[in-house]
Amino acid sequence: MSEEFQDFTEPGEGAFLVSLKRNNSKIREDRARAIVEDAQIMYKREVEDLAIALKRLRREQDNMLDLSPTDADSLVLATDFDARAYVNKDLELGIRIRNYTIRLEIAKKRYAYLFGEELDIASK
Repeated sequence: MSEEFQDFTEPGEGAFLVSLKRNNSKIREDRARAIVEDAQIMYKREVEDLAIALKRLRREQDNMLDLSPTDADSLVLATDFDARAYVNKDLELGIRIRNYTIRLEIAKKRYAYLFGEELDIASK
């Protein structure tokens, strides 16, 4: 048996016996830690995913300002520009950005409340 595993058992007893002899509070603590760890990892991942989605939406909205279809010197012809479609898409993105911003702030506050630590995830 390797030295790293021997530290967790008493001489002459294997890890399986030691595990079976744990008291109820120790078993409950181990289960609670496992549950919290899983939930915390998933919550952090959700917050990170929201921050990434929000960055992508903002980038998409910013990219709408680039009206050069082929290169930096060309522009969309006035007759080819659909102002109504532009406005609709810009407003839709604005609404989605606002909703994601709200969700992200709520998720960060809930994470801090549930797990006792702040997440430093930039959304800009």
